[in-house]
Amino acid sequence: MSSTKFTEALNLQVGREFAASQQYIAIAVWFDDRTLPQLAAFFYGQALEERNHAMMMVQYLLDTDAPVQIPGVAAPKTDFIDYREPVALALEQERTVGQEIEGLSAIAHDERDHTSMNYVNWFLKEQVEEVATMTSLLQVTERAGDDIWQVEDYIARESPRDEPADPTAPGPAGGGV
Repeated sequence: MSSTKFTEALNLQVGREFAASQQYIAIAVWFDDRTLPQLAAFFYGQALEERNHAMMMVQYLLDTDAPVQIPGVAAPKTDFIDYREPVALALEQERTVGQEIEGLSAIAHDERDHTSMNYVNWFLKEQVEEVATMTSLLQVTERAGDDIWQVEDYIARESPRDEPADPTAPGPAGGGV
C-alpha cells in the first residue's frame, strides 16, 4: 500500500498514542512519588495500554505494506496542583484520542478504504470504554475531596485484575507488553 491520507493520519496517531503513554507514565510517577500505589499502578497500566495501541497501529501499517514513521513526542506534564488534576488531564486526553480515532474512521470512509474502516472500529469501541473509565475515576476523585484514600480504595475494589486479553484486539508489533 502506498502512502494515503489514512496511512499518513495513522502514522500521526502512532505518535499521539506514544505521547499518551508518556503522559500516563508521568501521572503514574506523580502518584507513585506520593505513595499512592493503587493510582500509580492504574496509570502505569494505562501507559502500557497506550503503548500497545501505538504498536497495534504500527503492525497494521506493516501488514498493509504502508510506510511506517515513528514521530517524536512532546514532553508530558509532570507537575500537578492536586490529586484531581492528573485524573482530569487523563479524561481530557481520552476524549481527545476518541476524536482523533473518529477522524481516522472518517478518512478511511472518505477514501472508501473498507479494510481500514473495519480496523479502526476496534479503537472506536476501546475509546468508549476508556472515556467511561476516566469519567468514573474523575467523579470518584471529585467526591473524595481531600480524602485520596477513598480513591485508592475505589481502584483496589473496582479495577479488574488479570483481565483476559480481548481476542478481537489487533496484534501489536513486537508483541504486547
